[in-house]
Amino acid sequence: MRLGFGNRDRGFDKARKRLLPAAFANSESRLPNPRRAKRTRGFTLLEMLAVILLIGIAAAAAAVSVSQGLASARVRAASVELAAALRATRAQAIVKGQQQTFDLDIKNASYRAAGGKQVALPEGMRLSITSAREDQPDDHTGRIRFFPDGSSTGGHVVLQQGERRWRVNVAWLTGAVSVVNS
Repeated sequence: MRLGFGNRDRGFDKARKRLLPAAFANSESRLPNPRRAKRTRGFTLLEMLAVILLIGIAAAAAAVSVSQGLASARVRAASVELAAALRATRAQAIVKGQQQTFDLDIKNASYRAAGGKQVALPEGMRLSITSAREDQPDDHTGRIRFFPDGSSTGGHVVLQQGERRWRVNVAWLTGAVSVVNS
């Protein structure tokens, strides 16, 4: 035996005791406890069902939120496209130096810009127009006219789907088009 070997061994035991948790300090606590092993093996059926129920509720809430956001985005996109078509009709009136018309078909939820094709709005979307009486040839058609100086007959178009509403305003004096969430 070398000199001082026992001292190092004793120091190792002290370090090992410091590193081990208190539960392993005495040898009796290392033996498995049958009662403890049965209780900590897993989750009960009730706990699993509760977690599954909470996940289902969270998924349903997220789905409702996403679907409402998509509906709002559809109405917003349709109103922005309609406003762009109105602006294009105004620009054509100025460039060509001739009156141009923008027609809306409320019954079929569609519109037609000057010289353009018929554009249908997304399904389930309602459309209404307020314009001059002379620009409403029948009960389901509305029209906004733009003049070569940039002015218009004015009015506003309302797009609605569910509770979401957007209003596209056309100023009569300037022909300016704006979109407002109403």
